[in-house]
Amino acid sequence: MNQQLAGFAPTPVTARMENHGSAMLKVAMASGQDLYARTGSMVAYEGFIQYEPNPPAARQIASQWITGEGAPVMRCSGDGLLYLADYGADVVVINLNNEAISVNGTNLLAFDAHLTWGVEKVKGMAKFAGQGLWNVVVQGTGWVAITSRGTPIVVDCGRGDDETYVDPDALVAWSTNLKVKGKRSFKAGALIGRGSGEAYQMAFSGEGIVVVQPSEDSTDRLRIRN
Repeated sequence: MNQQLAGFAPTPVTARMENHGSAMLKVAMASGQDLYARTGSMVAYEGFIQYEPNPPAARQIASQWITGEGAPVMRCSGDGLLYLADYGADVVVINLNNEAISVNGTNLLAFDAHLTWGVEKVKGMAKFAGQGLWNVVVQGTGWVAITSRGTPIVVDCGRGDDETYVDPDALVAWSTNLKVKGKRSFKAGALIGRGSGEAYQMAFSGEGIVVVQPSEDSTDRLRIRN
C-alpha cells in the first residue's frame, strides 16, 4: 500500500511557500515567521503550529470588509509544515519583491504576516457600482498565495499598447501599478447569459499582470444597482 501511495507523499521543502499539487499550498513554518491564512483553510500540519483566529492586529482591518470582499483570517505561528486549501480551488503562489498586488478578498488564501496589507477601494469604479469595488492590497517583500476556481490565465499587460478587459466576477488579482477604469457595454448581447453584471468590464493598462479565473464569482461584484 505504501508503494501505491508513494506518489502522493510530501515533497522536499524548496521554498517558504509552494504547491503540493494544483489545489494545496505547503508552507514551511519557522519561529518568527508568522503567517496570515484564511480561517478554516488548514487541512494538515506537521510539527508544532499554533493558530489564533481573528487576531487583534487584523480585527480592525477585517472590519472594513463590509462589501463582501473579505475573508476572516487566522494568524499561524510555530515550526513545521502547514498545508492549506480552499475547497479544491487551484492555488497560485507569488513571491513579492518590494511589490504590491490587489486581490479579491475571496481569493486570498495566505500571506506572510510581516507584509503590509489593508482594504482599499478601487479608484474609478464607484460610478459602476453603488459603493464601488473593494480589494485587499498586500505589499512588500514576501510570499502570497491566492486561489482560482480552475486553472487561471495570467495576462501580462505590458506586452502591448492595447488595454486588457476583464469581467469583474472572474477577476482574481492584479498589479497595483496598473491603471484601472470601468467600461460599460451597451450591446444587447452583453445582457445575455448569467446576468446583467456582464455589461461591465474592467480595463487595465500599463506594466503589470492580471490574474483571471475561468469561473465567475457568485457574489456579482459589479451588479447593476438602480
